[in-house]
Amino acid sequence: MPTLTWTELRELKCAELEGAADGWGKSSNRADAARDRIEQQLLTGLRDTQEGEAAQAAVARLRQLGRNFQYVYTECGLLRTTLNSLAHEMKAQQRALNEALDDAAALRFTVHADGSVTYPAAGGPLTDAAPLRGGTASSSGLPGLAPPSGLVAPNPNAAKAQDIADRVTGAVRAAAEIDWRYAGILRRLKAEEGLKVPDSTWKDAAGDAAAVRGAAGAYLKDAIPHDASPAERRDWWAGLTQEQREEYLAVYPDEIGNLDGIPALARDAANRDNLRLLIGELEGRDDERSVTQLAGLREIDRQLGAGAKPGEPPMYLLGVSGEGNGRAIVAFGNPDAAKNVAAYVPGLNTSLDEDFAKNDLKRARDTAIATREIDSSSATVAWLGYDAPQLLDGLDSLDVMGDERAEVGGRQFGGFMEGLAVSNENDDPHMVAIGHSYGSRTVGAATQEDGGMSNVDDIVLVGSPGVGVDRAEELGVGREHVFVGAAENDMVTRASSKFQASLGGVAGPPGFAVGEVLDGNDLWFGRDPASEGFGATRFRSDEGPPLVGPDGFSFGAHSQYFERNGADPVSADNIALIAAGKAHKIKLEEPR
Repeated sequence: MPTLTWTELRELKCAELEGAADGWGKSSNRADAARDRIEQQLLTGLRDTQEGEAAQAAVARLRQLGRNFQYVYTECGLLRTTLNSLAHEMKAQQRALNEALDDAAALRFTVHADGSVTYPAAGGPLTDAAPLRGGTASSSGLPGLAPPSGLVAPNPNAAKAQDIADRVTGAVRAAAEIDWRYAGILRRLKAEEGLKVPDSTWKDAAGDAAAVRGAAGAYLKDAIPHDASPAERRDWWAGLTQEQREEYLAVYPDEIGNLDGIPALARDAANRDNLRLLIGELEGRDDERSVTQLAGLREIDRQLGAGAKPGEPPMYLLGVSGEGNGRAIVAFGNPDAAKNVAAYVPGLNTSLDEDFAKNDLKRARDTAIATREIDSSSATVAWLGYDAPQLLDGLDSLDVMGDERAEVGGRQFGGFMEGLAVSNENDDPHMVAIGHSYGSRTVGAATQEDGGMSNVDDIVLVGSPGVGVDRAEELGVGREHVFVGAAENDMVTRASSKFQASLGGVAGPPGFAVGEVLDGNDLWFGRDPASEGFGATRFRSDEGPPLVGPDGFSFGAHSQYFERNGADPVSADNIALIAAGKAHKIKLEEPR
């Protein structure tokens, strides 16, 4: 560890460190602006006007250049925060040192170059006693361990001098440790040679970010309002300076990007960087979970890089993490600017994998496109913010039979919807919650939390095995604002509450009473939402393929509700009308 004197600590110019940090911040911002120009202008213009192999090659090179600028943005941002954090910690030790030196000056003590403190003589305890001799106190680095003075009454100045010596030495030693720690981090923050930034480099960048986070914890992380409400987080973000926001985005993209209440544009910027860091972290791992998540992240990254096709809404990445089975929240259209905002919650077997990135995101994208044809001020979100139950390799999962995942997910979904409401720029946005399959049970759980989902205007339930309540009015939005799609051949909407599942002796998934006529419309998680007794509005949907057909078992009827250009356009159109605030135009179907 390097040596440092208290004189050097006192004379340290932290403003110069902050000035250097500003320089790296400007470089980071320039790289970010260049990346944005490539993605928003050059790539879009090239795709819209050019075709052929040459155009495709140019697009690939521009995308690589954009990623290079993204890497520069990230690393320069980390350098800025490292230097600012170093200055922040050094200032604290300077304050401690200066306070000790001021106390010494007030007492007319002398502080020597080695940190020892000389104190003067003092009067004896009795008026006719000889003065107590002065002396010099030196610190061992452990405050309060001054040697005893024997039987003679101690000079009262001795303890004061010892305290000052301990404080001076403590500040210097702490500053030396800080200097040594940050020197190691700064040495690490360097780029490899060459123009390409492969995944291996992003893996190093992920390590760089972790190192800076560890060093800058007190400087930035402690102020992040994790336990605050979405409205309080919004206000916290609004109260930061632009430089502070940039530092948070550079060092804590994972936390800012997943914090409900933060504006969508900031979350998107944070999560695009966090996405690259996550890919870097997972690159090279061979365990099944990492491989699965990596495939999903790569597909999301591909779609973000490809950009929106003409007539399609742009993508916004509102959340991403490797927690549990993976998290991903993707909006099509800016949910802060849109007057109509719908959030779709997927269900059974959904996880952060390639299937989710392709098929579940397509459902949200298609819904957004259809909704925007009705009202251009609309956005749709695919929300995978919880661990949905999984059926793996044909084996039954007991999670799908229970409420726990729905209840945990419901709390998280409720906070997300509140965050969308408080960051929305419209006076009275129209908010819709769409639950599919087990996701409908999750939406139902969200309505039963304290305060329910007071910001949600309409609820759509499709392919539902029940929502945890027996009447539509219990969902808190009014029964006339609860809409249900249930295909006649969708066996999930006929999932009996009885522990039996058989057809001619052939076992089926848990909760599915194949061919059984349900008694009293009692499903796995309560009354059938499509039943007359539940009291919701049932909209028309295609009956779907039968469970048992010429090609064997089929659960196609359970997954087609959003296929506007496929098997069930009437259901998809009805969902879009509800999402656009035009529920009075939907096509109705008689309840069961």
